[in-house]
Amino acid sequence: MAVRIDDLDRKILSELQRDAGQSLDQIADKVGSSRTPVWNRIRKLREAGVMGAQTVVLDAEMLGFEACFFVLIRTSEHEADWQARFLQALMDRPEVQEAHRLAGDIDYILKVRVKNARAYDTFYQALIAQVSVFNVTALLSMEEIKSTTHLPLEG
Repeated sequence: MAVRIDDLDRKILSELQRDAGQSLDQIADKVGSSRTPVWNRIRKLREAGVMGAQTVVLDAEMLGFEACFFVLIRTSEHEADWQARFLQALMDRPEVQEAHRLAGDIDYILKVRVKNARAYDTFYQALIAQVSVFNVTALLSMEEIKSTTHLPLEG
């Protein structure tokens, strides 16, 4: 269910998406308000579940994680037990940055960040040891063109 937000809320959320490390005074100045109303709106948005945990975006390549694979998974098993084991396997693997269940020919897509191809193979071997899959296709990203978590709030 969507939460009702007004233009000021959108401006505040846009600023937080851009840089959540800004001070309340900086955000208030940029959205044309004052500190206390901005703080109250942020608190209400948090309580409503609009905002999740605040984190820091790390530079994967600077930290040696140079390989990003998109892993397409097809399975012939759709039982609840298999799904629970598969989901647990994904949760157990810190290399998995994203996992999506899909409609269509592919059942799941994973975004996996590792140091290199050898590290991907280690990930792959560990995954298939935990849960059986029908078919796995790994696609190496040659270049990240755009990556964002920002939602298009204004416009």
